[in-house]
Amino acid sequence: MSAGLRSLVVDDEQPVLDELVWLLERDDRIASVQATRSGTDALRVLEQGGVDVVFLDVAMPGLSGLDIARLLGRFRDAPRIVFVTAHEAHAVEAFEMNAVDYLLKPIREERLRESVRRACVEGTDTADTGDDRIAVELGGVTRFVSRASVAYVEAQGDYVRLHVDDGGSHLVRTPLGVLADDWADAGFVRVHRSLVVNLARVREVRMQAGRCSVVVAVGEDRVELQVARRHTRTLRDLIHERAL
Repeated sequence: MSAGLRSLVVDDEQPVLDELVWLLERDDRIASVQATRSGTDALRVLEQGGVDVVFLDVAMPGLSGLDIARLLGRFRDAPRIVFVTAHEAHAVEAFEMNAVDYLLKPIREERLRESVRRACVEGTDTADTGDDRIAVELGGVTRFVSRASVAYVEAQGDYVRLHVDDGGSHLVRTPLGVLADDWADAGFVRVHRSLVVNLARVREVRMQAGRCSVVVAVGEDRVELQVARRHTRTLRDLIHERAL
């Protein structure tokens, strides 16, 4: 099991700590589980190294989970962070600290397993792409979506809908134009007044009767999207540049 994740669980409530340890030990992607009830003790463990992912309670006496996360930001090889809390209020701060996930108590095993999956993905080469994470709400739970997993973005009023690899979608409150500008350097391009696509997901460019469309990979599926005339030339030039 040496290839699995070495984990540390930090929570000042013993019942929660015990439950997290038990659930993580049931996951075959976890190689080892350490546990501590204070931020000070957690830092001692973390300074010794050998931790791939830390499950951090946010509200603890003394050093809080957020305090520990800030200190980890100075580590050369910092572990991935999953915040575990009974409160939603710190989700934005967690996002800014590049947390892998943000779990709300009481913890459900299937939700925890998703956090472990995200920690595993974050440990692969894709973690070095400078990829941002986007905080989204799903069933009252804040989670983080990797920008690289977004195949295309669709405008919906004051919101945008992110279409991601697992076939799902998430609403985020931001104008499409702002998102298109912010994500341009990451390979996203506007193809229509209501659509932005991830160039890395374009599998075909189709021309028919003077109209252009693109086929975008969304996980195992393919979705055909119309390209507005005014964006056709820019799209084709960008795709050509990436192919060189």
